[in-house]
Amino acid sequence: MNIKGSKVLVLGGWGLVGMAVCKRLIQEEPSELVILSLEKWQTEEAIQMLRTKTRIKLTAEWGNMFVRDTLKDLGRQEIVNDPKNRSLLINDVLDDLNQSILDGSFLYQVVTRHRPDVIVDCVNSATALAYQDIFTSSLEVRKNLDHFREGKVSKEAISSIERLLLTQYTPQLIRHIQILYQGMKKAKTKVYVKIGTSGTGGMGLNIPYTHSEEKPSRMLLSKSALAGSHTLLLWLMARTPDAPITKEIKPTAAIAWKKIEYGELKRRGKPVELYDCKPEQAFKLKGTLRRTMENGPWKDLKDTLKKVYIDTGENGIFSYEEFTAITSRGQMEFVTPEEIANNVVWEILGGNTGHDIINALDNATMGPTYRAGYLRHSALQKMRRLQAEHKSDSIAFELLGPPRLSKLLYEAYLLKRCKFTMDEVINHSPAFIASCAQEQIKTDAALRSEIISIGIPILLSDGKSLIRGPEMKIPAYRGQNEIEITEENINKWANEGWIDLRQSNFKIWQQRLKKIKEEIEAIPLDDTSSQYDRDREYWMESNEIEPGKIVGWLFLAEEQGSRMKE
Repeated sequence: MNIKGSKVLVLGGWGLVGMAVCKRLIQEEPSELVILSLEKWQTEEAIQMLRTKTRIKLTAEWGNMFVRDTLKDLGRQEIVNDPKNRSLLINDVLDDLNQSILDGSFLYQVVTRHRPDVIVDCVNSATALAYQDIFTSSLEVRKNLDHFREGKVSKEAISSIERLLLTQYTPQLIRHIQILYQGMKKAKTKVYVKIGTSGTGGMGLNIPYTHSEEKPSRMLLSKSALAGSHTLLLWLMARTPDAPITKEIKPTAAIAWKKIEYGELKRRGKPVELYDCKPEQAFKLKGTLRRTMENGPWKDLKDTLKKVYIDTGENGIFSYEEFTAITSRGQMEFVTPEEIANNVVWEILGGNTGHDIINALDNATMGPTYRAGYLRHSALQKMRRLQAEHKSDSIAFELLGPPRLSKLLYEAYLLKRCKFTMDEVINHSPAFIASCAQEQIKTDAALRSEIISIGIPILLSDGKSLIRGPEMKIPAYRGQNEIEITEENINKWANEGWIDLRQSNFKIWQQRLKKIKEEIEAIPLDDTSSQYDRDREYWMESNEIEPGKIVGWLFLAEEQGSRMKE
């Protein structure tokens, strides 16, 4: 697409890669550049630097894009150490996605408020989530398990469990992708480009750099695992018809550099304080060793560490010798942010850099094959023969999921068992269809049994009576076994996975079959071309209602579940 005149949102715009991307995008003359960074001062500094290079509109946003708006300016520990904040974030991540969670999300607000044509995501998401350190949180919970076994439940034990819930990577990543997708869909964003990571600077399991853990570092490998999961989720988004064009550039080397200078070194935003401990005051190694101590024989020199350093942005501050080591041949080596930015812009413009990992996955994965399509007819024919031989129709087992699929297949099957054609379903009254379907359920004990035995309840035509077995797939378990019965809940559950024998549901089936008839009649009688996936012969192969064909169509037309790529 043409960047000129478009609105672009850069997530993580102050960072090393983010700033290079912003500078490169400016050359393409977008109408507006919205820059989001974690801290307010970061965004303001980025805009101040860019204003000297352009007159285009620059807009600032700041805050944590992984949390809701009320938490966006709080540090991780401020959230984790506050019980109310913990509860809020746990609910936002683990509850079913709903409009309230979307509306509260800071990222969703930014995307839907600015409605960017292009989003370039330079946030190191894998690091941000993986370095919350699930291993330390797990050790804390394991330590508190002894108290539970002894019947002691302390506030600290409960908070440690909540902290563990907050550090689970996968739910956080999935929720982030869900919110991002919904926001971009509403904003009608056209292109989304992610700057990803391999997590190890392109090195393997033998990577020698750790955070004082075992080799290889589990926390480092968590980052790689999360980065891979992120890529697969983006690959799925790229295969979603109403999602933006989705790409990912994944550098597999250290990225450098932002600046080189002599100055004060900081760790987690604070200067590194200088201390001294004379040899004659050395500790004697006996008894126990404390990792941290507030007081000791050391002397505070009232000064900070100052050295020559190279700033590699999110990857950290390195000394001369450290940078020499990690960029030497056979180690991480490095790639410049400007090279990454050039690839980003070229991909947005429609070029082919060869570095879009989403496209690479598309080309490397196996899709449907001609042989499988050829054999499909044979498989269906064998199954039809066995059904006739055993006088047993094979409808749904509730192993494939979702329950809605089983519900729809059985509802269509009930229409077939009533010996209705499509035209008859369309022309009969909903009351008559409901009566016939309910009669099938009442008189056929075997059919009724197989339905409720796989966890699919049957809502009778009065809307108040439910036939069920010991287990129901819907409502799904969400931490409680008893849920209030309301009209709203009944309608929700019936839609998601109950066979619904109410007249209102059969009105919906009439509308569905009308649409299929309209599609059939829109096909010219003399058209024998390859234009139509489902031609007249496909639908008229038999005079019966065929549940699988109808529900396959319904998942395309009603559920918008179309496969984009063959």
